[in-house]
Amino acid sequence: MSDPSADTQQTASPLPVVWLLGRTGAGKSSLVRALTGLDEIELGSGFAPCTRSAAVFDFPPDRPLMRFLDTRGLGEAGYDAAEDLAQCEARSHAILAMARLDDPVQADLEAALREVRRRKPRIRVIVLHTAAAEVPDAQARFRARAATQARLERAAGGALPWLEISLEPGRAQGLEALCDLLGETMPEVALLLGREGQEGDGFAAVRGEVLRHAGAAAAADLAPLVGAVAVPGVQAAMLRALARHHGVDWSRSHAAEFAAALGLGTALRFGAGYALRQAAKLVPVAGQTLGAAAAGTASFAATYALGRAAHRWLAGAAAGAPVSEAELRALYRDALRRAERR
Repeated sequence: MSDPSADTQQTASPLPVVWLLGRTGAGKSSLVRALTGLDEIELGSGFAPCTRSAAVFDFPPDRPLMRFLDTRGLGEAGYDAAEDLAQCEARSHAILAMARLDDPVQADLEAALREVRRRKPRIRVIVLHTAAAEVPDAQARFRARAATQARLERAAGGALPWLEISLEPGRAQGLEALCDLLGETMPEVALLLGREGQEGDGFAAVRGEVLRHAGAAAAADLAPLVGAVAVPGVQAAMLRALARHHGVDWSRSHAAEFAAALGLGTALRFGAGYALRQAAKLVPVAGQTLGAAAAGTASFAATYALGRAAHRWLAGAAAGAPVSEAELRALYRDALRRAERR
């Protein structure tokens, strides 16, 4: 957890930030628990104040890759949102505006969205309609959602994507769709919180490690030619770390076996595109902006996909149950598709 006192002095966070904005009782803590898999005690001890009525939670707590920002005072008597909005809106990358379907009074949330959009008109806002179980009649639920959505869109000055989600313990619904929406602008967050890999082959245990290396590869690839040396080094370090996790000696023979299983064609296709992207970064002005961004995106995606495939291969090697080449290559392609939204 970062030092919250230092955090209040910053105008921007180095971590992607999801701002939870809604009245007390809208389900913000329940959403964070559902997305992270943490229990109430872990979550309660992780939040730290950053203003008088807002708090931050870095996830994963030990080596954070993202931050939740919770403005807790909306709708409380005597609460003035001005300080929180001034402190929080500059640091946020996406807003989850949460409104209960059984609570038609959302004037505080409307005012907050109006002010945030005035200050930061392009910030991503996703509306989450919660507490559907409290409005069992389908028609009443539809009318409540439509009315609230219309008011929030007027406040925000345009159409907003929305989801109706359930946050009942053990029966949460709509989380994968939420991750997909977040992935349109914050794919690292979507990959970190997504359901993929949380069951089955145990990828959830190493997802953070893979994402850290993918982020490092993207950052290393922004400067002309530097990435040609740095990115393979980052990927090699990731493979060694994954091998240690599985108790496998990452020898040259194992590296060769994995490369053969993944397919030389995969490596060559990435390598050819990689050379072109490095050359594009040498083009003055445009190449050093658009080309660098494209190179960083590709390196992030390829490193994530490589880590996803390597985890499955190493798990099979450790268990004495080799993974078929077809399965491994399909896994790589699927992971690459997920990460290319970055």
